[in-house]
Order: sequence, then structure tokens, then C-alpha cells
Amino acid sequence: MKITSAQNPRIKEAARLRKAGERRSSGLIVVEGARELKLAVSCGFKVRELFVCSELAGADLPVEKGSIGAGCISEVSLPVFRKIACRENSDGYVALVEPAYATLARTKPGARPLIVAVEAVEKPGNLGAILRTADAAGADAVLVCDPRTDIYNPNVIRSSLGAVFSNKVITCASAEAIAWLKEKGIRIVAATPHADCSYHEADFKGPVAIALGTEAEGLTDTWLAAADARVRIPMGGRVDSLNVSASCAILLYEALRQRGFEFPGA
Repeated sequence: MKITSAQNPRIKEAARLRKAGERRSSGLIVVEGARELKLAVSCGFKVRELFVCSELAGADLPVEKGSIGAGCISEVSLPVFRKIACRENSDGYVALVEPAYATLARTKPGARPLIVAVEAVEKPGNLGAILRTADAAGADAVLVCDPRTDIYNPNVIRSSLGAVFSNKVITCASAEAIAWLKEKGIRIVAATPHADCSYHEADFKGPVAIALGTEAEGLTDTWLAAADARVRIPMGGRVDSLNVSASCAILLYEALRQRGFEFPGA
């Protein structure tokens, strides 16, 4: 039976999940879009419920019915779908999914890991773009340190194209991340416009973590003091800095160039 009332308890629950506190208390996140949902399922995430709007969705489901808990698939009217969707141009699929959280304690880096560490990221769009870049570069992990945004914010999922599911994303305190990197023998290369060394002169061939700060303030002294090397990206314009996700892409692909484009884990 099609759900046509926005007052339906399941619809009200789905709408509340836009808030980080509700996501934490319920143990559920919202995944919107066929592409993102397919990637989440392929990466082992469990779908609790799927809402489908036939006016927007295709004829075939993006995932197998068996991948949805208890086969709970609900058709909803267009007005109801708009109540739970976050995007303006949605494709008709919204799923409630159980999140997964990686930890430093359970993470075992390979022989030559390539890691991204981002400090105090605030904008979901920036974090999502970093996750897309990390996925493209095959980074072993992304450490989201002292985060100011939820890694499962719907805008992070959207801007990452679902790469939040394909990456190993670990949220932790900066001090924990630094201690773990030191313990594992992973060099920290800190990006800062005040460094003397240009990024292409630095050594990225061994086990390395690329540390990036906020666009407004950059890395804090905690990371700069812990860094084994500091690098800058030369800029000739009048604007203060590149977007942090663009900086991440430049540094990750310089690391891949130095490694002969041998992707980590390949």
C-alpha cells in the first residue's frame, strides 16, 4: 500500500534523520539516490528500509530485494517523498541504512600506506569532495580528526557520490591520530602555505599521511609540530588558498606519481 500521509510514523522518523543527533540516537542514516545506494550495499552496508517514489524512480530497483532488511520496501507519493528527500532533483529512492564506523584500533595499514588526515573539516561539501579524491587515488584511509560535521551528513553522502561508503573513514581526535601514525611508522606531511618546501620536492614514496587543515585557518600547531615534513603548493594569484579538496587532489596525485601510479593495496 502506498504511503500518502506525511504524518505516517515511518515518514516522520525518516525526516528526523536529517539531524545528526537523531542519526546517532536511532543508529540509522539516510542514503538518497540509486547510485549511492548501490555503492553502499556493494560495500556491505545494511539497508533497513527503502522508500520509492514511482513518479521519479525507474522501473527496476537499484539493489536486490534480498539486500533490504525483511524486504521492507514502501512506495510513497510524491508529496511524501519530498518530505524525506534532501535533494531538489532526486531520482526517487531514499533508504534508511545502518552506519558503520571504522576505528584506529581495528585498522592495520599495509606495507606502504597512503593516508589522508583532515583536521576540523566543517563543510560537508569539502569533506565529500575529499572522500571522492581519496577514493579515486586509492587511499588506504581518511582520518577525519576533530570533525565539525557528521561523516554521514546527507550532504557528505551526496557530494562524495557515496565514497563515504567505499573509503575507510575514521573519526578521531587529532592527538589519537598523530599517536597512531607515529606508532605505525607513518610519516606526516603537513600542507601549509608557510612551508619552505614545495610539494613536488617532498618524499611521498614511503608510508605517508597527508595532513590538511581548514581553508580559513589551516592546520593547528598540534599537527604542524608533529609533522615530519611541511610542504606548500605554490600559488600565483591573489586569493588566499586553493579549496582544501583541490589541495588534497594535488598532493595525493603527486604521491601516486612518485610511486609510479601503483595504487595502494593494488
